Amino acid sequence: MFLKMRKLLFLSLASLVLTSCSEYQKVLKNEDVKAKYEMAEKFYDEGDFKRANRLFEQIAPKYIGKPQGERVMFFFADSYFQKKDYYLAGYQFERFIKSYPKSDKAQQASFLGAKSSYMLSPRYSLDQTDTDKALSKLQTFINTYPNSEYLAEANIMAKELTTKKEKKALEIAKQFDKIGAWDYQRLISAIAAFDNFVTDFPGSVYREDALYYKFEASTNLALNSTPNKKKERLQNAKAAYLNLKKYFPNTQFEKKAEDLNEKLEKELQDYSK
Repeated sequence: MFLKMRKLLFLSLASLVLTSCSEYQKVLKNEDVKAKYEMAEKFYDEGDFKRANRLFEQIAPKYIGKPQGERVMFFFADSYFQKKDYYLAGYQFERFIKSYPKSDKAQQASFLGAKSSYMLSPRYSLDQTDTDKALSKLQTFINTYPNSEYLAEANIMAKELTTKKEKKALEIAKQFDKIGAWDYQRLISAIAAFDNFVTDFPGSVYREDALYYKFEASTNLALNSTPNKKKERLQNAKAAYLNLKKYFPNTQFEKKAEDLNEKLEKELQDYSK
């Protein structure tokens, strides 16, 4: 009996799905805009964003300038977002805001458009053009809607993207430092890169790393310099060490920093004699 009931339930569900697909295909192919609109909203409300999106795509041009146009255009953009097509979601939300700047949905559209860009941001090691675009959109949203219910999430996303850019900048500077192990002139570029990092990202979570690696690069450059440049570079390295200890007296790089500082002190003592 139980197996028979399960079979009947399965057949009923299968029949319902087939009927739904048949109705969808029928509405998709006919020219009845109202029927498409009603079915698109039905699918949207049910969470079937793929089919809803296809129907909204067909009818959106038909509703331009009409009372329902605002509603259709927002659902069209959001259906892209819900099915994770973030490029087209961002584009359609941008169109929505331009078309309906005073809409009650403008704030939500602005947020979701910015979030679409955020979702497209790649890992830090890749080109960060999309990250820059996302940060710009998030900052615009934050400035435009400082009391928004979405503000906390927008700030979290902006912080995450900023940290990603900081990580990218730090890794580029560290690459100069690594190359400097066999090409000492590259250490000059590394030191400049770490200086730029500290200037560009004064509140960065990677500030300690930048200060330490600048000290490391400065020390290695000084220890391998020609006699006419060595004293000045030793003094610069010592200043970098003191700067690290000033801001991070209990630095996570304590052991390595002290080892390098001992080498510096020995060299500086030789010069003082």
